[in-house]
Amino acid sequence: MALQIGFPLFPNLTQLDLTGPWEVFAKLPGADCHLLAHDLQPVRSSSAGLTLLPTTRYADCPQLDIICVPGGPGHLQAMEDAALLDFLNSQAPNCRFVTAVCTGALVLAAAGLLRGYRATTHWMSLERLAAFGAEPVAERVVRDRNRITGGGVTAGIDFGLALAALLAGETVAREIQLQIEYEPQPPYGGSPATADPATVQGLRGRLGGYAAAMAEVDARALARLNG
Repeated sequence: MALQIGFPLFPNLTQLDLTGPWEVFAKLPGADCHLLAHDLQPVRSSSAGLTLLPTTRYADCPQLDIICVPGGPGHLQAMEDAALLDFLNSQAPNCRFVTAVCTGALVLAAAGLLRGYRATTHWMSLERLAAFGAEPVAERVVRDRNRITGGGVTAGIDFGLALAALLAGETVAREIQLQIEYEPQPPYGGSPATADPATVQGLRGRLGGYAAAMAEVDARALARLNG
């Protein structure tokens, strides 16, 4: 039987959180990948002008083997999307792997699906996981039992290859990595540990409003989970 892999869509998601692992999973033998949403209307990503077209409604989705939640600015709204959270909770018990990339981990957390698990996410949101009962881990890919999470954005490719090796073996994963010629050689530091401190400080300053919005949404999500 085909391996059923589903990616929930929501407005203002970061497309590379999804398209990175999608490119890997679509090359797995026997994989059947779904773009999931409430309906089949186009979903606008956070990248101006780039939209994604759902293939399957939540109501029509088969039982998935793998669910992968992307992140992006829209994760804040996704954390309060009752239908999406209900869908995640209905699928998770029978999924082989419950996964997320970037701030998609906070959507899983808002559904109560990371409590008691080690997990990672984008560096700006890593400390948020603890309030939801997860153990934050500052690594590119973190696996704890059947929960697998990837760090920010580009880590989705590393995550995809790691999961491909679990599903189909290291030889297949190596071949996929070679197919997509994934051999990153970044010109600058891409994490707070390697980036120029002035760059980190400047970015934190510009995103202060976003950080405040995250705190507000987290408080409401936690109140709902603990109520």
